[in-house]
Amino acid sequence: MRTTYLEASVRLYHLDSGSEGGAASTLFYGSLTEAMNLAAQQSEDVQEGLFIATDNDVVAYLDLIEGW
Repeated sequence: MRTTYLEASVRLYHLDSGSEGGAASTLFYGSLTEAMNLAAQQSEDVQEGLFIATDNDVVAYLDLIEGW
């Protein structure tokens, strides 16, 4: 993810792995800090499909926490 800050506005969404390409379901719009806290509360199965989108990038939640 490009450089950002903890209060950056983000979209936290879940992309399911449906047979027809899946569907994106938005879980949260708000700060990166709040999105990370909410994502951490999800089950491991859900976390595998979580993505965080900023105004200029998208990153998988699990990839993001590996770098922290």
